[in-house]
Amino acid sequence: MQLDNRQEMGDSLAWWVTGPGEGMLSHAPVRSEKTNTNCGWVTVEALYSGISRGTEALVFRGQVPESEFQRMRAPFQQGEFPFPVKYGYANVGRVVSGPKHLEGRLVFCLFPHQQRFQVPQEAVQLIPDNVPAERAVLAANLETAINGLWDALPTVGDRILVVGLGVVGLLVAWLARQIPGAHVTAIDLNPARRAQAEALGLKFAECPDENDYDLVFHTSGHPSGLTTALSVAGQESKVVEMSWYGSRRVEVPLGEAFHSRRLTLRSSQVGQIPSYQQPRWNYGRRMRLALELLADDRLDCLITGETRFADLPEVMGDILANDGHTLCHRIIY
Repeated sequence: MQLDNRQEMGDSLAWWVTGPGEGMLSHAPVRSEKTNTNCGWVTVEALYSGISRGTEALVFRGQVPESEFQRMRAPFQQGEFPFPVKYGYANVGRVVSGPKHLEGRLVFCLFPHQQRFQVPQEAVQLIPDNVPAERAVLAANLETAINGLWDALPTVGDRILVVGLGVVGLLVAWLARQIPGAHVTAIDLNPARRAQAEALGLKFAECPDENDYDLVFHTSGHPSGLTTALSVAGQESKVVEMSWYGSRRVEVPLGEAFHSRRLTLRSSQVGQIPSYQQPRWNYGRRMRLALELLADDRLDCLITGETRFADLPEVMGDILANDGHTLCHRIIY
């Protein structure tokens, strides 16, 4: 199916953050600004996109520190931090024009919230036939979780604690639980998270049940969660910090038993593949793995609401509020 050339090369409606806590639907070009491609272009009609609540909340509130303006750019971002900016990276759609083998296929792209867009062919990944398009909006979050486990290097039989059960925390715990012999505990102060944790086969608690874990992931986004993570890590164990605080200052308790336990505090960020994986892995292969892993029907429990694209200006503030209930929020086009 071919689009009219004026439609294909023209504008589309996209979500723009225009000021602290403010946004609107406005026009954006269909074709991305990236032109360094030898593989041709595809035009995609969006079906769904997912809101990455932690990062997008910081963008929405203007809390991206100036030092990170370039590193924080989304792959197809338009505008500059702090505002106005078109930001997002979890778009699922159908290819309506492009190479014949892609036309009509469902694809995932690290593209903002926009109705129609045209990107280089290599920027889209085919969604496996056994993964519903509605669930594929979780791919970017699962990619982050995969990278977190790569950074952590868990081993068979580890006692693992995950502190903070947003989407990424739940996905980290779900992946870690599949390691043979691993004992995984997932904790959150919000008792409502029990439902999702148990749906994924996880052991849920509101506080740690021991203080000698082999490996601890912190994913809560709150400094108090990092304090908890450090307090229960065992001798010579590792705490992997997966929360990103934007411009907020964080106090970390590096006194007490931090040195005597010889703890390692390790950052993890999805923007770079760990060096030991780089000879064999690239971003495309990592995303294909994430999409393949989304075949598990239980992961639908991570999507806790949906909104029509046209309604975003009225509801985005509520979606990004820390209400204790929202996990992944899906946008329908």
